[in-house]
Amino acid sequence: MAALETVTLVLGEDSPLPESAADVEDLVCLLRGHIAQLGASTAPDVPALLRAQQLCSESIPMGYVASRVHLVRLAEATQELTAYVEHGGPGPNSKERERRWPRPTVNVLRGTVFALALACLVFAASVPRT
Repeated sequence: MAALETVTLVLGEDSPLPESAADVEDLVCLLRGHIAQLGASTAPDVPALLRAQQLCSESIPMGYVASRVHLVRLAEATQELTAYVEHGGPGPNSKERERRWPRPTVNVLRGTVFALALACLVFAASVPRT
């Protein structure tokens, strides 16, 4: 949960870019900590983890734009790793997910029943009367 909140601070539509270099460093430290925690619950050869660890090992670039770009990339890698861990990645808390059909909404069911009733009505009207 904390990882998603930090990612939302960086990637959220309503969240502004950090103003100072210290803010960028704080957010990068938080994201690195989240990646370390998430990395403990994944296999070491997962591409999302490798990408995130590679970004963690890089130093924060100098300059306003370069540091913010690095921060956004690190947040995206954290988001990808979080999604992997939550949605069936191999780990101690994950379970094998079976493929299921998505559950239809009420409006889809109503439309299907209406179409079936209309087809029955058309068929009944087209049968010759004796």
